[in-house]
Parts: sequence; structure tokens; C-alpha cells
Amino acid sequence: MVKTSTTSLKEINNTVQIPDSKSGFFCKLWAFSGPGALVAVGYMDPGNWITSIQGGALYGYLLLSVILISSLIAMLLQSMCVKIGIVTGMDLAQATKTMVGKKTSFCLWITTELAIIATEIAEIIGGAIALNLLFEIPLLIGVLLTIFDVIILLFLMKFGFRKIEAIVFCLITTIFSIFVYEVARASPQLGQVINGFIPKTDIFTASIKGHDSALVLALGIVGATVMPHNLYLHSSIVQTRKYNRTNKTSLKEAIKYATIDSNIQLSFSFLINCLLLILGASLFYGNNPDDLGRFTQLYDALKNPHIVGTVASSTMATLFAVALLASGQNATITGTLAGQIVMEGFIHLSIPMWARRIISRGLAITPVILCIYIWGDKEIIVENLLIYTQVFLSIALPITIIPLILLTSNKHIMGDFVNSKLTMLLGWVATITLIMLNFQLVYEIIKSLFQSA
Repeated sequence: MVKTSTTSLKEINNTVQIPDSKSGFFCKLWAFSGPGALVAVGYMDPGNWITSIQGGALYGYLLLSVILISSLIAMLLQSMCVKIGIVTGMDLAQATKTMVGKKTSFCLWITTELAIIATEIAEIIGGAIALNLLFEIPLLIGVLLTIFDVIILLFLMKFGFRKIEAIVFCLITTIFSIFVYEVARASPQLGQVINGFIPKTDIFTASIKGHDSALVLALGIVGATVMPHNLYLHSSIVQTRKYNRTNKTSLKEAIKYATIDSNIQLSFSFLINCLLLILGASLFYGNNPDDLGRFTQLYDALKNPHIVGTVASSTMATLFAVALLASGQNATITGTLAGQIVMEGFIHLSIPMWARRIISRGLAITPVILCIYIWGDKEIIVENLLIYTQVFLSIALPITIIPLILLTSNKHIMGDFVNSKLTMLLGWVATITLIMLNFQLVYEIIKSLFQSA
């Protein structure tokens, strides 16, 4: 097995104590639980919200199958990240650099940084809209206020990594509870919900004039669900546990419990994304798509009995905005850690976390401010920008997945922990399918541009 002399995220690497081998299953699972929560956060950020809500508002329950398939792919890929981190002692960026040259590593770093910036844009927009809904703060000012979340992050880091994991899990539980309550009150049609999990060819053909096609929203959901930066993040933070780095039995046990943790947390994110789409479909599907399906409209609708009937209440609307704000703050933590991982892994550049936070947030905030400056302080404009950031993430995803599958399928690198033939097959099928869909997306966009011209 290949090892590296450089420690990934050395500030927190090998810092969390785990029980001895005589401890029970749940005691060990508890010790390994945490990294999965930080990864799951990336699967329920504001980018997921807008694509899922609009998908439900425009196409009903059709795209539930996309969320299901995306979540299963995410579980598969994150389990590979667990293995590569625990077995090799490298994160995905470090491992990829050993396989490619400096020029390719630099190109991969740029692409990944752009993907992280795209994720940051989603967090900025979600946070700014939440502040506008809760406190009537103008969007531009709300966007500028998101710069100061660096203070929150640096404050949390002083409490230790285990405390951060606990805070993130509490926020996930809060978001989940809010949407269980709101969907229960919306009374969705359960038969149609179950039918929505069955994949249909309508995804490739369904379209509403003047709006994104089902394919564009489907790819947005994939991009928002399977996040490129999460793959780098997970391969690093699983190494925070103090397992024996040289004993095969210890490595096997660490992989087992870290994978269970990951799958449990990703199941939460899967349910939350489904709840978002179900809420959008239950309240908005069949109405005028020009008037429904955005954050502000959903917030207003939750208070309006003429739209959502007896479920309407100010409490429902406020809970929705609180969940949106919590989602954006949650993802801020993971985005900063992932940025540090890819920068150190691909180009061996290390800078203080506060500097990393300010630079990445500054780069992400610029297009949002320009968008507001050019087209005005309108939620629909910035939310459209948010959707296209998720489509970009979907296009960038294969660039991350391909090295991951190649590395974890390499016997020389992984030793006894190399991917099984079934795992390799599923990984390549998912990757090839995603690449084909991305080509179709590019074709659709080019065609629509010519038609507009």
C-alpha cells in the first residue's frame, strides 16, 4: 500500500479517541460517528433546496427517483473515500497527485476550487434570502453580512473537532424535524410519492415553456446531491480517529464503522431532500409556475391560506426560514475544510484557515454582488444563479469521481482493501451515465441559445 509523509489536516488528524477492541458495537459506532454528519451537510445545502423545491413545483413527484439514485451513488462514492483515507493515510487530493503530474494536479485543483466556489455561492444566496425573510434585510446587505461567518467558524474550531461534529448533527436534526412537520401538515398524496421513486423516461422529455427542463433540474439535483468537494473532505476527516494505522484488523474495523456512520447520515440528507421536493410538489404543483417554486414564494405561501389551505401559519414560514439559515451556516464549515484539503493536497500550499475563509468567500461573493448590481435586488435572479451553480457541480463531478474509482480499484495502492468487481462496475456505470447526461445537458443549453437567437 502507498503511504504519504504529509498528514492531511494535521491540526485535527488522529485526535479523536476511540474505545478498545472489547467495546460493544454501538460504543464503537458512536466513537466513529461525526464525519458522516459533516459530509451529509453538503448534501442538504441551499443548492439542494432550490433544485428540489423547483423540481417539485414544476414536475410534481417525477424527480424523486433522481434524488434516490443520486443518494445511492453518493453512498457508494463516500464509502470509497472512507477506504482511501483510512487505508492509505492520504486524502483524495493527495492520492490523486501521486497518480498524475503537476500540471494535471494544478488543473484539477482549479476545477475543484471552482466547484467549492459554486457551493459557496449557494450558501451565500441561501443565507441572504433567509436573513431577508426573517429580518427584512435587503439582499445585497445580507450577502455582505455572510462574509462575517468566518468569525463563527474560527470560534467553533477552538472547541475541538468533536464539538463541531455535535453542533452540525444538532442542526441537521433541527432541519429534518422542521420538514417532517411541514410535510405532514401539507398532506402529500402518498401513492404519487411512492410512484415518484420509480425512474421514468419523462425526465428526459418533460419541459415547461419558459422554465428549466426536467433534465436540467435533474442534473442540478445530482450536482447538489453528489458534491465534488465532499469526496475530498470525507477522505480526510475519517482520519481524525485514533485507530491503528498499521494493523489490518484495525483498518477493517475503522472502514466498517466509518461507512455505517456515512450511510446513516446520508440517509438523513436523502430524506430531507425528498421532503423538500414533496413539499414543493404538494403545495405548488399544478399552479402557475411563474408564481411558485422559489424561496420567498414558498415562505409567503406557507402563511397564505388561499394557496396552502388550513396548513398556513406564520410559524410554518418562520421555521422554513430558520432551517434555510441553519443549512447555509452548516455548509460553511465543510466548504472551508474541503478548500484547505484540496489546496494542500494538489499544490502543497498551506495558508491560515481565516485567510482561506476570507479568500474563498470573497471569490464567491463577487458574482452574486454583480448579479444583484446588474439585474436588481430580485430573489428570482439570484435563485436562477443558484440553480446553474448546481448544474456546474454536476459537470465537474466526473473529474473527481474518475480518479477516486481508479485509485480505489488499484491493488498496489489499496492492497487487500481494493474495490470488488461489483463496486468497480457500479462506480463506472454511475460515472459513464453522468457523463452522458452532461453531454445531453450541454446540447440542450446550446440548442436553447440558438432558438433564443
